[in-house]
Amino acid sequence: MKKFIRGFGYAFSGLAHAAKTQLNFRVHLVAALISVYTGYALHIAANEWLWIGFCIALVLMAELLNTALEFLTDLVSPEYNKMAGHVKDMGAAAVVIAALFALVAGAVIFLPKILLLIHAA
Repeated sequence: MKKFIRGFGYAFSGLAHAAKTQLNFRVHLVAALISVYTGYALHIAANEWLWIGFCIALVLMAELLNTALEFLTDLVSPEYNKMAGHVKDMGAAAVVIAALFALVAGAVIFLPKILLLIHAA
């Protein structure tokens, strides 16, 4: 049980390290907070909260995995290597795909509600 609990400490340490050292991770955290605030302000439905939560988790996980991939690539290939560059580029592409999906999902959920508020005013 002690080992199991210690594993959570390692996970939170990884989150803290990413938040302290990775600008893109902090940008995604701010976007997540804005999304949560917007969802609260617009009184979105439970199923919409699930989609927002899924998108936030997806983007943050993609960013964490990309960061881990970059660290590992730098560790095994400290000098420039074309293939190492491709690995990093593909990791970044995964983040872009997740972020674009989140953007589209957010637009589908939030835009109709925002437009309704604008037209009601």
